[in-house]
Amino acid sequence: MIARRIATAAYIAFATFLLSDSAVANDPIDEPLILVTTPEVRGQFFSESILIVTPIGNRQHLGFIINRPTLMKLSEVFPDHEPSKKVTEPIYLGGPENVGELFALVRRQGRADLSGIRLASDLYLEIEREKVDRVIENEPDQARFFAGAVIWQPGELEAEIQQDYWYVQDADADLVLRKPTAGLWEELVRRIEQNRNAIIASSNLFPAPRAVPPISLISGN
Repeated sequence: MIARRIATAAYIAFATFLLSDSAVANDPIDEPLILVTTPEVRGQFFSESILIVTPIGNRQHLGFIINRPTLMKLSEVFPDHEPSKKVTEPIYLGGPENVGELFALVRRQGRADLSGIRLASDLYLEIEREKVDRVIENEPDQARFFAGAVIWQPGELEAEIQQDYWYVQDADADLVLRKPTAGLWEELVRRIEQNRNAIIASSNLFPAPRAVPPISLISGN
């Protein structure tokens, strides 16, 4: 995994780009998705990790690890901010890049004033500081907060998927915001591999038909 540092201003530019109609038009992985590291990825930073990932144009991707809570809480980071003191959930380590920046994933249902980058039917990403502050103040019970992120350069994620670093699943707000996350990776891997084994077993019950030589329809041949 080659994850590179990008500035906060660049994140904001990505957000603007994502909200345009052409944001992911040419991206081979053109929808938000869930990544689950395969059991073969051991002893690395991303081993036993689950990520929510979205394309950001030009075959690049932005993601957050969803199953790595830290020991820090918002009240410790912002001791003079009263709304932060009411958030009991820990801050999650979203990735190794820009760990000094705070991001929010928030669930919003049936709202007319939706903002942020849409990751699932009712899941949105906020990356601008003022908007993250508003989530802390107004939507903390529907949100999860992340320090840092993961960035894939053009084509990197596609290559990693082809090399079997990741299982790929549809984006799911229930999964992203699930509490607690302990044991979640093991549960997903077990479910994914059971489904794969069932598909393989089913395919073995119906072997491919044997080739039949062509039959001439012309009499006398």
